[in-house]
Amino acid sequence: MIRAERSKAFERIFTLYNHYYLLRRRFRSFTLSGSLDPQMMEGNGLGGMLPMAPDQPVIYFMNHSSWWDGLLLYHAAKQTSRGDHYVMMEERQLRQYAFFRKLGAYSINKDNASGVRTSLQYTGELLAAGKRVWIFPQGEILHQEARPIQFRPGIGLVLRRFPQAVAVPVTLCHGMVQHDLPEISMKAGLPIVEDWKAWKSEEIAERLGRVLEQQLDDHRAALIQLGQGSMPGATPLIRGMRSTSEKYDEARKRVNR
Repeated sequence: MIRAERSKAFERIFTLYNHYYLLRRRFRSFTLSGSLDPQMMEGNGLGGMLPMAPDQPVIYFMNHSSWWDGLLLYHAAKQTSRGDHYVMMEERQLRQYAFFRKLGAYSINKDNASGVRTSLQYTGELLAAGKRVWIFPQGEILHQEARPIQFRPGIGLVLRRFPQAVAVPVTLCHGMVQHDLPEISMKAGLPIVEDWKAWKSEEIAERLGRVLEQQLDDHRAALIQLGQGSMPGATPLIRGMRSTSEKYDEARKRVNR
């Protein structure tokens, strides 16, 4: 198993590179609906809501439909969250892109039972230290239209071992609508708090898979109804490059003056 090896100096440089070179050049927009630091129920019986503490242990579970997902979630967390975020990444990919270790990525080898146990133990250590962990429970990159969404039991094992963690569903929708550059819409759902020890690992995985599938279907349906790539009131996370059509329209206006 490959552990994360955070480097603040590298993160400062990479955050700028990711924002201004990688994402802005390739996407017209990237927006976030909801919050990666959601409100939690107050424990005084009054029904109030309190902001999530920066050290609240959280597991974000997200659909995995493109190579870009890790860079997108990294940018979203940097831009909007007060928490300290880590990402579980397939070991073969992390060996290929080892620099992700410096950004908080660590590995899991789903083909090795001992390696899986070590990765889950490390995940528990991160959560116990108040870190926030992102997991792609599908275990591989699949088309965003693939159904049903089925999770491997690892997320259930983690939540059973660390039942005080909050589980937050996050969906990503990619697409091109009005422009020739893709638009990315991220949606963070409501936090899920349960007595996870009362559930079997497979039951947790099945339930959270249904939660994410429903959120992704609703997310997709809302974007189709709007006919655009972002939700109303969403937070813009990048100011992307102008599309070819926008450049053409601007040039026509100048010519016709």
